[in-house]
This record gives sequence, C-alpha cells and structure tokens, in this order.
Amino acid sequence: MGDFIKQYWDGQAEKYGDSHNASWGDNFAIDLEIQTIGKYISEGSDVLDVGCANGYSTFRQFEKKLKSITGIDFSKKMISFANEKKKVLGLKDNISFLVGDVRSLPFHDESFDVVYTTRVLINLRTWEEQKNGINECLRVCRSDGTVVFSEAFWEPLVLLNSIRLLKQLPSLVEHDFNRYLKKYQIESYLNSQNISFKVDDFSSIYYLGSRFLRELVTKPADYPGYSNPINKIFYQIEGEYSGGGMGIQQAYILKKEPQGKCQN
Repeated sequence: MGDFIKQYWDGQAEKYGDSHNASWGDNFAIDLEIQTIGKYISEGSDVLDVGCANGYSTFRQFEKKLKSITGIDFSKKMISFANEKKKVLGLKDNISFLVGDVRSLPFHDESFDVVYTTRVLINLRTWEEQKNGINECLRVCRSDGTVVFSEAFWEPLVLLNSIRLLKQLPSLVEHDFNRYLKKYQIESYLNSQNISFKVDDFSSIYYLGSRFLRELVTKPADYPGYSNPINKIFYQIEGEYSGGGMGIQQAYILKKEPQGKCQN
C-alpha cells in the first residue's frame, strides 16, 4: 500500500479515535455492512476481521458469542485505539488486535472459520495486489469456512453516475486512496479458480436514496456530511427491500470447499 494511503488512515485514527468516523462517516452504510457480514458468522466461530481499523465493527461482531475474533490493520494508530477500547471494555484474549497487511497475513493456513474484509481490498493500488489479498484471505480460512469481501465496486458507481447524469448531477468519484474492485475481474478470477461464490447486493436502495433522490428533494448543503434525514429513511427501506445493482458497497461470499472436493 502506498505511504500516502497509510498516512491518510493514520490521520483518520488520530482525528476520530474509536468513532466509526475513523473508517467512514456514513454510519447507516456501516450498519448495513455489519448486518450483512454478521449473517455469515455463527456463534462459536473463530473469526478474522481483515482491515479492522479501530475495531468499531469488530466489537459489534464480537457480540455474537464467538470463540474468538482477531482484528488486523496496517495502521498502527488504528490498532492502538482498538486495543485501548478493548482495555476500557475489560475484554479478554478471545478478542485481539494486531498490526498486519492483507497481502501477507501473519497466520497459519486454515486458522479461521470466517474471514472478512470491509473496504480493505480497495486500498490496494492494483488488481494484482487485490488478487493477492483475496488469496491470502482464502489461505487462512479453514476448509468448509466462509470468506466475505464487503467492498466497493466500479460497475455500480458507473450505473449510479449514469442516473445522476440524467438530472445533470455531478459524478461521484473514487477517493485518491481507493481503487474500486471491478466485478467482472473478481468474478472471472473466482470462476477460473473454481471457487463458488454469491453476491449480496445489500445497499442498492440505500444508495439510490442517499446518493440520488436526496439531491432532488432536499438541499444537501443544508445537511453536512451524512446527516440528511433521507439517509435514515432509505436505510430503513433497505431492511425490507434490496437489489437493483446500484449499491456501490456489495459483498462477495465465498465458500472454501474441503481439499479434494469438486467445486461448482
């Protein structure tokens, strides 16, 4: 990862401490991510949160009565805040936080039942590095385990911008520290490796409301950051309805088959 990317996240840690804002200001989108990933985590599992930032989501998943959960992040400052929060909460060693890199995870093969990322692979600057991160997550996941990549994707961004263009709204763009995944690339790669997967398009309705309709029916300038009340309304609707392909945040759920078993 480029030094400027690490510097950005170190700066976010220093600015926001243990708040969700250190990772992202959109608290409703973060909640949707946590809920989606949580569907694939069972009580009693060993879980790895890759790119845990300050542990905001890790602590939420830990409430599932897990055997263990480990958070890893390349920002030492983020991990420092996570460990401080763990200390304040009086939690024991079945939740832990380490400094590390998704491209070279410091764990033995097949160490975890569930491995997940949340907007982590998009911090890698090339597809080759992103593939490396995918492979590392698969390596440390146990046979019959689950890997969840909750990431941002390019094609939904293009679709959403096409709709915005119809109303002469400015295009949404990637941040300098992001390289959105291409759905066609990841799907082609997974198919080539005979890895079974499914896609959870968990944020389309929310994005349609919070990144398009809100600018037609309210004045976004009146609501700094993500405070527009439209966001909450469409977050609530997302709980009942989803799909449509406009959710920039989507989850790819991979099942790691036992060795020797044919994958379809």
